[in-house]
Amino acid sequence: MSDLVKLSLAELRDGLGAKKFSASEVVNAYLEEIEKANPKLNAYITIEHDIALEMAKKSDEKLAKGVGSYLEGVPIGIKDLFATKGVHTQAASHILDGFKPEYESFVTQNLFKDGAIMLGKLNMDEFAMGSSNETSYYGAVVNPWRANDSDKNLVPGGSSGGSAAAVSAFLCAGATATDTGGSIRQPAAFTGTVGIKPTYGRCSRWGIVAFASSLDQAGPITRTVKDSALMLKSMAGFDKNDSTSVDIAVPDFAAALERGVKGLTIGVPKEYRMEGMPEEIENLWQQGLNWLKEEGAIIKNISLPHTKYALPAYYIVAPAEASSNLARYDGVKYGLRVSGDNINEMYENTRAKGFGDEVKRRVLIGTYVLSAGYYDAYYVRAQKVRTLIKRDFEYVFNEGIDAILTPATPSSAFPIGDREMTEDPVKMYLNDIFTVTVNMAGLPAISVPAGKDKKNLPLALQLIGRPFDEETLFAAARIIENSHGLDFTAKKWW
Repeated sequence: MSDLVKLSLAELRDGLGAKKFSASEVVNAYLEEIEKANPKLNAYITIEHDIALEMAKKSDEKLAKGVGSYLEGVPIGIKDLFATKGVHTQAASHILDGFKPEYESFVTQNLFKDGAIMLGKLNMDEFAMGSSNETSYYGAVVNPWRANDSDKNLVPGGSSGGSAAAVSAFLCAGATATDTGGSIRQPAAFTGTVGIKPTYGRCSRWGIVAFASSLDQAGPITRTVKDSALMLKSMAGFDKNDSTSVDIAVPDFAAALERGVKGLTIGVPKEYRMEGMPEEIENLWQQGLNWLKEEGAIIKNISLPHTKYALPAYYIVAPAEASSNLARYDGVKYGLRVSGDNINEMYENTRAKGFGDEVKRRVLIGTYVLSAGYYDAYYVRAQKVRTLIKRDFEYVFNEGIDAILTPATPSSAFPIGDREMTEDPVKMYLNDIFTVTVNMAGLPAISVPAGKDKKNLPLALQLIGRPFDEETLFAAARIIENSHGLDFTAKKWW
């Protein structure tokens, strides 16, 4: 493995700026690594050699003149949910076969304007629906991590499994991802990487294939907290094309890293102490609190009483919005078309062939809860619960809580094809138990590696913050990152 791919995003950025190496050298090193690893890990759906090398050439010209931009020459991977002009964008679904948009998503536009280089499009759960990256039309992504003395392939988490696996395996310096109910934070936790879901409205959703529009939010997955801060600054910003984009200044997140947590009050919600929680998770949570306390934080027990309703409410709201958003895929204008004797039959055949089982399941649930006889009983009630969840957070923040510390996931990564998970969708949905409340309330949250379980697999902690206060999350996450003293590099087997 080239030493260049081992450098963090921040180190690459500094090294390129200082002309220690060229963007072309870095890109070639990454492409070489991808060629060797991708057949085993399946992190990339498409590898864009020509585009990457052409972008690298332009970056080198800028760097030679000393006019490089914020992320000039840094190679990244793009989740297949982000529209990339003229490049495969299919949300890892058969129904979008052959779709290459004529426009660029706002987030990727920002990154490329800042000099970032696209290595390719990353695998994901189909339409971002899944917690294990096993629902992709292009096959499951494999986690670079393996349990001690085992050759069993593990899931990388989902839906941004390709993003997390690629970052963890040194196949890109950072990756774009999206989070609707934990799809940045859970895969980051499973792969020993850092993932932040910013406040809803911080990053534009324009040009991102929609799953659940009131919950979806873009963010980065990186190897370090500093890398995450640098990448988020580039991704964020107001966009007039997105009515939910918030017109608020984007701070220099990296400047907040060394701010520390002295004097901050960290909340510990009693409702997150779930029955049957593994002792390893409980101990890690306590260790995280101790680290923050040692750096001057005040720890305070809090209550978020409506937490227990978050998962069922989420699995009404999200499928309802998915049902509405996915109605546009009918085989008429773009993507897959399966013919029939009439237009209705063509719709039916196209959707039956084009959508995977999990997407069909959620569309059916969503259509059911939005139907005339059940709308008030399910959807309206779920939205009321959502308001109560949001109010719980508002109350504790108004009472002086600066951030909240919780586990990120209820376990470490589980095996691909785990029958317990694949045969019972509810068990799979429970993977999001610590993460969905944040999306329901529109808050920022970060998953940061903090320990390992007895199988030597990564475990992470989650920090939840006030709206548009990602800076505090980065400062607190940096403390955890500096305290654990562990190496989160997967042992190479691929």
